[in-house]
Amino acid sequence: MGRGTRKHGLLLVAVLGGTVALATSPAAATSTAPADVSDVTTATGSRLEVDAVAYHLPGSTASGLPVRKGVVAVDPRVIPLGTRLFVPGYGRGIAADVGVAIKGRIIDLWMPSDKAARNWGRKTVTITVYR
Repeated sequence: MGRGTRKHGLLLVAVLGGTVALATSPAAATSTAPADVSDVTTATGSRLEVDAVAYHLPGSTASGLPVRKGVVAVDPRVIPLGTRLFVPGYGRGIAADVGVAIKGRIIDLWMPSDKAARNWGRKTVTITVYR
């Protein structure tokens, strides 16, 4: 299963699989997705300032899904697994992974290449969390 924990089970895998697939599908790319966090309706979301760290590694998530764009590693004490997110400069994501270095207000963003990960590096951003 890779890193993480199995405690969230198959239901989480089913939910995450559908949500990440929707977020990365061609139809989602042509939808009226917000261009940045200022365009996101915050009536259903809350804002949270976090340090966002980029990485590019193969593997699978704590939920058993393969890592891919839109899969975000979080501290589940701060952002519960399965939570939808919007990260400015990155786009839509879902909290689907945990990591040993993810403590508090730190998130890991999977990038499609080492170059993209290096270009992002580590940034402090204000994300929108949809609970």
